Amino acid sequence: MLSQILLGLCLLGVSLAAPLVETRQTTTKKCVNPPVRKSWHTLSTAERQAYIDAELCLMSKPGTLGLRGARSKFDEFQAVHVSQADIAHFVGQFFPFHRLYVWAHEEALRKECGYTGAQPYWDETVDAGAFSKSILFSETPGFGGNGVRNGSLVCIQTGPFASYKNPIGPGYKLADHCIGRWISDMASSGASKATVNTCLAKTNYLDFWACVESATGPHGAGHGGVGADMTNPVSSPGDPIFYLHHTWLDRIWAKWQAQNPEVRLKEIGGNNKPAAAGFPFPGGGGAVGGLPPGFDPGMFFPPFDPRDLIRPDDVPEPLVMGDVGTNVTLTHKLQMYGTVPDQTVEEVMDIQGDVLCYDYD
Repeated sequence: MLSQILLGLCLLGVSLAAPLVETRQTTTKKCVNPPVRKSWHTLSTAERQAYIDAELCLMSKPGTLGLRGARSKFDEFQAVHVSQADIAHFVGQFFPFHRLYVWAHEEALRKECGYTGAQPYWDETVDAGAFSKSILFSETPGFGGNGVRNGSLVCIQTGPFASYKNPIGPGYKLADHCIGRWISDMASSGASKATVNTCLAKTNYLDFWACVESATGPHGAGHGGVGADMTNPVSSPGDPIFYLHHTWLDRIWAKWQAQNPEVRLKEIGGNNKPAAAGFPFPGGGGAVGGLPPGFDPGMFFPPFDPRDLIRPDDVPEPLVMGDVGTNVTLTHKLQMYGTVPDQTVEEVMDIQGDVLCYDYD
């Protein structure tokens, strides 16, 4: 019965509805000397090690915000994602929320741990269809390798995060557990350059968003390709590789915006709540495409209890704030629970505006 529930959740699709798009004339003050985010593949050994050391530092620092389940500063960011999970996926604010969220994590690396670099991204087009061979899964300096199956666990055994005990997840559950991975080369194929170019060719935000967050698009490919913890739509930031994946997605959005900045730095839209109850798994939902031929849920999702995706009573329902109605607007409020100040969508549309200040290579 449980496997049937899991399969049903995996096959659940969500329509990216509400074809309303808001644009607004805005004037932003450009930032000065923005740090440049670069691909992990192009970083020097020293630069890679500096990033890993900063993440380990964040994991060692006690949390101070009183967020549910969080012991460390690293955990606090995972707790933010858990708290907002209901309204952070398959909604029009998907890109703005994760843009601010990744930036908040980057700011913590600097302020808490003295990191002087920029947040790197994982250029998944380099490894599409062959995640298992990616240099990101090197033992050092990297994120460690694939998980090793032991019953229902697929704990990573190598690399700097192999001994980390995560107190949050899977899903909404609170229980100490290892970082799990179950890499799937087939699932990662949606990160191909051809797929990214298809998304970049879309002429409006709604179509672009649907392409990237689709079942076989770049978002699903990264989560499904890494597998295990990364496939959990609630607690996926428990794997540090999450931040490189979503920085890459942010880069794709920034590139799409840069094709027509006068329009696209002000263009947002879509439903502000998921169009169907419950979660589709990353790589298993969305309006564009479908599931890959030969889809095997067991290959993408080593066993976890789908009941852990049901929000418990001690996690308040996240509120949609700033919109009038069911569509995302520029005044939609993005909530960060004290990690950084909350912002509106409008305030994070430009990566070199009044709030954000960074660039991509």
